[in-house]
Parts: sequence; C-alpha cells; structure tokens
Amino acid sequence: MNIPNDLHLITDSEAEILCDHLRQRLIESVSQTGGHLAANLGAVELTVALHRVFTPERDRLIFDVGHQCYVHKMLTGRDAAMSTLRTFGGISGFPKPGESICDPFVVGHSSTAVSVAVGMARARTILKKDYRVVALLGDGALTGGLAYEGLSDAGDSGEPLIVILNDNGMSITQSVGGVAEHLARQRLKPQYLSFKRGYRRIMTSFSLGRRLYRVTHKIKTAIKETLLPCSMFEDMGFTYLGPVDGHNVKELTRLLRYAKDLSEPVLLHVRTVKGKGYLPAETEPDRFHGVGKFDPTTGASQVPGGGDFSEAFGKALCQMAQENDRICAITAAMQPGTGLDGFAHRFPERFFDVGIAEGHAVTMCAGMAKQGIIPVFAVYSTFLQRSYDMLLHDVALQGLHVVLCVDRAGLVGADGETHQGVFDVGFLATVPGMTMLAPSNYTELQTMLNYAINECKGPVALRYPRGKEGAYTMDSGMAPAVVLRQGKDVTLVGYGTQVNALLEAAQELEQQGVSAEVVKLNNLTPVSPGDDWEVLFCSAEKTGRLWIYEECMDSNCVGRRVASEIALTRIPVSQVVLRNLGEKVPPQGTVDQLRRANDLTGDRIAEQIGEVFAHEKASGRAAL
Repeated sequence: MNIPNDLHLITDSEAEILCDHLRQRLIESVSQTGGHLAANLGAVELTVALHRVFTPERDRLIFDVGHQCYVHKMLTGRDAAMSTLRTFGGISGFPKPGESICDPFVVGHSSTAVSVAVGMARARTILKKDYRVVALLGDGALTGGLAYEGLSDAGDSGEPLIVILNDNGMSITQSVGGVAEHLARQRLKPQYLSFKRGYRRIMTSFSLGRRLYRVTHKIKTAIKETLLPCSMFEDMGFTYLGPVDGHNVKELTRLLRYAKDLSEPVLLHVRTVKGKGYLPAETEPDRFHGVGKFDPTTGASQVPGGGDFSEAFGKALCQMAQENDRICAITAAMQPGTGLDGFAHRFPERFFDVGIAEGHAVTMCAGMAKQGIIPVFAVYSTFLQRSYDMLLHDVALQGLHVVLCVDRAGLVGADGETHQGVFDVGFLATVPGMTMLAPSNYTELQTMLNYAINECKGPVALRYPRGKEGAYTMDSGMAPAVVLRQGKDVTLVGYGTQVNALLEAAQELEQQGVSAEVVKLNNLTPVSPGDDWEVLFCSAEKTGRLWIYEECMDSNCVGRRVASEIALTRIPVSQVVLRNLGEKVPPQGTVDQLRRANDLTGDRIAEQIGEVFAHEKASGRAAL
C-alpha cells in the first residue's frame, strides 16, 4: 500500500481513497496476526483526519486505551511491520514511544488520555513549547471515573487542547429528532462560533451587558439541555463541537482544523460505527473487539476452540449461585472475557457490570459484603491494579468477605507489557488478611472457588491464567503446600499451571540421575514455617536445595518471602534459587515464548539444574 508522504497535502477525495485502502489493509493484516479489529475499523477516517491536520512527530496524539492505534501506526512508518503486530520481537498493539516518536505515551488501560493531555498541555505552557495536544477516547472510557477527573480539570484549566469523544454506541444523552440535528449543524458553523465569541466579549464588558448576558445564557442553556446532547461538557468549560459523522473524512478534517485554531479546551463529539466497512465486525463488534487469526472472507475464527479457565470459572460460579442466592457476580466491562455470560443470562438480578470502573467495583463489593451479600468480582489481573487503594481502605480494614476472581494472572501474551498479569502476587500479598489461592486446573478452580465463597473469611483472591489447563489435572486439596512428586536431591516449588513445567522437568532430571521433589503451593499468603506450611520447609530441609519458579515480577514474589522465612528461622537449606520474570515487564509474544525467554519451561528448568549437578560431579564437589 502506498501511503502519501505528507497527508497535509492530499485532497478530500484522495483522503477517502486512502481510508478505503487502510480499511482493507487492516482486515488483511489483523486476520493474520489477531488483534483489536472492530475499534480500529471504526476509527479509520478519524485517524486519517488527525494526520491531515496535525503533525504526529511534533504534536501529541494520545489514544485512550490505545487499541485503536493501528491506522496511526500504518501512517507513521510501520505499515511494513504490521505482519509482526503483537508478536515476539514485533510491534506492539498499543502506542509505544520506543517504536516511534509519533507515539507520545505508553497506553493500555482505559480513561487515562485526558489526564495525560492536561499534563502535556501544562508542560507546554510552562516550557513555552509549540505543539498541539489531542486526546482521543471512546465512549466506553467515559464509564471510568478517571476520565471525568481529567475532563473536569481540562475544562477548568483553559489550556488549548482537544478532546475527541469517539461515540460508537453508548448514548451519552438523547437528542430530539430533526430539530436537534439542525441545531447541532448550526453550532458547527464557523460563523456561529465567531458570533458567539464576539457576543460574549462585548456583553461582558459593561454592567448592564453582563446582567443581560446571564439572562440570555440561562435561556439558551435551558433550550440546549432540552434539545442537544452533551451540555455537561460545556458546563465543564469545553467548547463543544458535534455530534459529527465520524466516517466523513472531509467534515472531520474541517472541524479539526477549526478546533486547532481555538485557544481553549475543545471537545469534538464524533459518532462512528464499530467495525465499519467489514460486515462480520459490524454485525458482531464485541466478538471482533479482540480476535485471534480469522478468515478475512467469512470472519470465521482460525483459532482452536475448547474450554479455558474463564469458562470453567463461569460454570462453577453458576452452580454455586444456584444453591446460594446471596452470591452476586460483578464485572468491569469484561462480561464475556471473564466467563460471566452464562451467569448474566441465568441470574440477571444478581449480575452487575459497572463499566470500566474497577475501583468502584471493589468498593461496591465492600458495601454488598457489609450487608451480607457474597460479592464475586471477576477481573483481569492487569485491571485489578487500579483497585489497590479500595482493597486496603474499603475491604481489608473491615475484614470484609469479598471474593476476587483474578483472571489472566501471569503471562497473557500478545497484549504485551500493559496487560501482563504479573503484579498481583506482589501487591495482593500486602493486603492485610488476604487469602490468595492458585488453582492449577479446572477441578482445583472449582474446589478453591467453593472454599473461597463458603469457607473463607475476609478478602480472598483466586488467581488463574489465560488459556487452558495443562497435563496436571488432579485435585491437590486445600492444604497450603503439597508434595506432588517425591525426591531427595532438589526441591522444585511452584503454583498454578507452572507445576506442569516442574513435573516435566523432574521427569527429565530423573533420566539424568537427579531426584527432584516437586512441591505445589495452593495458598500464597501468608508464608510462614508452621503446621500449614510444614511440607514446604521440610522438603527444603530434606534436599538442601530449593528452586522456586513463578510467573510474576521479582519484587515481593513468593520466593522472596520463602527465602526470608528460611533465613529468619535458620532452616538448614544450603541453596535457594529464584526464577521469575525479574524487574522488567515482559513484552508481547506467545506465552510459551515468554516462558522460554525467562527459563520457566520444563526443558529449560531441567537443563539448568542438570548443568549444576553435572558441574559438581565433574569437579568432584559434594552437594552444596
């Protein structure tokens, strides 16, 4: 595809042709790599218009969430790299400054763009720089409270910046038929906006004029609130433009040029169709929000089906809710992803989708728990991070029984740094009274969910990975630590699906003459030598060597807590080795690639431990 070198110079008709080419390129590319298709199809014309009006090398174009940035990447020198999108060593599916100067900020979580834009605009003023700041967010981002915090401050700041609201489905407020549409069109005309500014300037220059202006402003506001949408934005201090057809690249370009010339906060309301131009995505925008590889002709998925942990969780929760009418399910705009479709259908009166508002979800759960409900909040690990204060202040201080079902815990793959679920082990361990459970398969998930709901007291987190279970399908029970395989030379410790790699490694080591004991952790908090944890520490003392494997960051990982207890209680263990993800968040790639890169696969574990024993044997040294 030939992309013009300078989009500022192309005509409106050339821009329309370019949009058609980009849309086809999107479908072709994402069908091969997977990714966020529907949102990008809906933002083609808007992205082209932005590039016609602004200069991304200088101006700051901030994409909220960031999953709708694919066209932006194509237009900024990365079209040839689209075949590597979301792959190991390839380009990210989200904005990433390390890839291009045209990506001003790392974005992957919702509702942040306006706050970032205000910060950049204020920095521009302080440093006396010359660039424009534009924040592009979808209507879904407005379900997040941070978006309103940013909007409130942006409107009050008076800083020249543009917020583009890409409204592709959620009705913010209802307009009233043709009259509203006619008035909206009048408000978009430059003549009207020029008159409005002049009228305000003149009328506020003398006392009688100010009184008259207040009266006419109240009358105008009353009429506008009756007939026009989104008056709240003007109440916040924005000049509101819209709504406008988000697939009319000519009109979008005109309005963006006009907004660019205004030295004040502007909100441009754009209406788009999610999945625009590709019938399967328009028909099922939710399914094509994030997709794996698919047939571009039919839209049929080319990713193998079958159950996963999310589905197993949803089924188990439905069974328990059938028997206990105090169980409620809560999600933050992730109903299908967290496996709650079935629950929402069967128990609609006990299902609550709060939108992109994880902090609110946790505090709401606290309120429900205080009144005797058993709230089960299903949330991706990466998004639970946004609820840390609420977990401490609203849940833990009162010891409330809130059940967190932490989906996508550990490595998630193609979404990369912004979505890897690698922090929950560390930060949940700091929440007072938190019980953290880690099932290794679907059977254990059901057992632990039952325990979390019916037997636990206080806050409890059940963390499980994205994808399917592995070869280990036994139920190890509810003891904090259990021995899955006996050995005498070295103790391998892990939890969750990581135990599959440990069992594989132990089998390979046996062929090398090394006897490895495998200990599985079911409960990750607290870690202390005592009756509950005796199995772990006895095993470590027996073999004298302890190797601990985790899919999480090094900081406050389970291994460090275990090592600390061993040192504090002087358990005679001569070697403690920690294998985790270190201090750098892993990039995108398949989960297997990322595990291999971090020495967490069975063959790499066996290879490393085998080398240690082989070296000691060759040097004639005794066991460490």
